Amino acid sequence: MKRSNRLAWMGAIALAAIVLLSLIAAPNNTKINTGSTYNRASDGYGAWYAFMQQQGISIKRWQKPFSDIQPENSPITVLQISGYPRERILDSQEREWVEKGNTLVILGAGARVTEAEFSTMQKSPQGNIKIDTRRRYKKANSKQVDLGDRFGAVVWEENYNKGKVIFSTTPYLAANAYQDYLSNFKYLASLVTVKSNTVFVDEYIHGYKDADVRKKEREGDLSSFFAKTPLFPILVQVGILLLVLIWAQNRRFGKPVALDTPIIDNSEAYIQALAGVLQKADTTDFVVQMVGKQEQLQLQKALGLGQILLERQALINFWIEKTGASAAELDAVLKLQSRKQPISEQELLSWLGKWRSLREIQNSLVLSVAEVKLKIKN
Repeated sequence: MKRSNRLAWMGAIALAAIVLLSLIAAPNNTKINTGSTYNRASDGYGAWYAFMQQQGISIKRWQKPFSDIQPENSPITVLQISGYPRERILDSQEREWVEKGNTLVILGAGARVTEAEFSTMQKSPQGNIKIDTRRRYKKANSKQVDLGDRFGAVVWEENYNKGKVIFSTTPYLAANAYQDYLSNFKYLASLVTVKSNTVFVDEYIHGYKDADVRKKEREGDLSSFFAKTPLFPILVQVGILLLVLIWAQNRRFGKPVALDTPIIDNSEAYIQALAGVLQKADTTDFVVQMVGKQEQLQLQKALGLGQILLERQALINFWIEKTGASAAELDAVLKLQSRKQPISEQELLSWLGKWRSLREIQNSLVLSVAEVKLKIKN
């Protein structure tokens, strides 16, 4: 696999791991604040909470588990506003608490989507109530329905012994977005104050906890903080990416070692490339002609005979005259060069070896001539 393709695959694997880890480990807080009285956005209940305080109603934020709500002399109402559709079935703890004569108001109860218009105005003693949902509960009987239409109930109640549970299919019954609809605020106020002197808004389900609760649930130490915040998944992602990059580069931790760049001899590279082509083409006769021509010119230059190629016999005569050496090797290489026929690889190597021997003789000749000239000059 090519290096570029390998790096691309490693990058894709790292990116997929980061995305998968983000989907699994990153906290999802998109709707956790929906319905919180601390939330000033359109889906929050900060304005309604302030409205209740202005009316002098005893209302408090509850930031502990539901099980910690202690019974009082008078009935208590707990308001739960869920960002997600909640099941209408109570757990054993909630049911026991309600049966003692308390009231549980749940905004955002699960119900089917019907053919009703999304935005409707529902009549109530407090005035027209704006409802923005198609969800309706069809199984409630007419005595249970407090707000609804022909498609089903929007707000209804169910009795549990001495207490009751009030459900609403919309979690936005009196959200900040309905500040221009004062009847919505008054209507929710009437629901939570019936037979109750104290109203608790459950903020625990929105992630708000008292200091003693955080300590009890081990949220006060540093390790728990990192484990429950986005910083921990980010550190894990960075670690995975770092390991993948190290693996892709095939190196361990440490300073990178620079490689020495080889110096390329263009002439040598050209000669080697040409030799490879000629070898595959089996054109030894071309090699003999070209190399032989250059070798003969170099020999004539050493003998002082100029750059015009001489006839074989004339060159041999000059060789004997200038060097006094045997002309057998020179005669052999010149005959093979003039044959102009393909030769075997072994014959070519032998021919090149003879030219190497002749070159050594001509180098000795050039050196002797240079020494003679130097002596004459001195």
